[in-house]
Amino acid sequence: MRQPSTITKMEPIIWYVLAALIVIVGLVGTVLPVIPGTILIFAGLLIAAWVDHFARVGVVGLSIIGALGILAFVADFAASVLGARRVGASPQALVGATLGGLVGLFLGIPGMIIGPFIGAVGGELLARGRLAQAGKVGLGTWLGLVFAAVVKVVIAFMMIATFMAFYLMNGG
Repeated sequence: MRQPSTITKMEPIIWYVLAALIVIVGLVGTVLPVIPGTILIFAGLLIAAWVDHFARVGVVGLSIIGALGILAFVADFAASVLGARRVGASPQALVGATLGGLVGLFLGIPGMIIGPFIGAVGGELLARGRLAQAGKVGLGTWLGLVFAAVVKVVIAFMMIATFMAFYLMNGG
């Protein structure tokens, strides 16, 4: 019989490392709007389950993790829109917040924090021209985005915890 090569023996380890890296990038993506965080977390956990031939984390565990990922998308959208709507934001303010967030990515952490606020204020000023209302909308939109990021981070860790619970319950 032929002995497995060193690469074949190491293959599961390589896959687990790749899965872990994808999950880490996904965690970063829960706060960076350009990186699809929960999708990457799900993909990384799916790879880890696949490496194990779904013996420890199967359809039920992956379905729960997938449902949590969908919940993160819903929470992200709802928190952002509700934060803006609560203070009477115009559609232009929502577009401005999105554009400000994207531009802010290129300016580092301060840009990511201030970009959506400035974008929402600018959009609201273009729509209605009232500075006090624009400031209120900017703050409401920004608070909605922050709340959404916090919720996404919590859900991301719930996804990982669900994977670990299934993995450990089934002989991990």
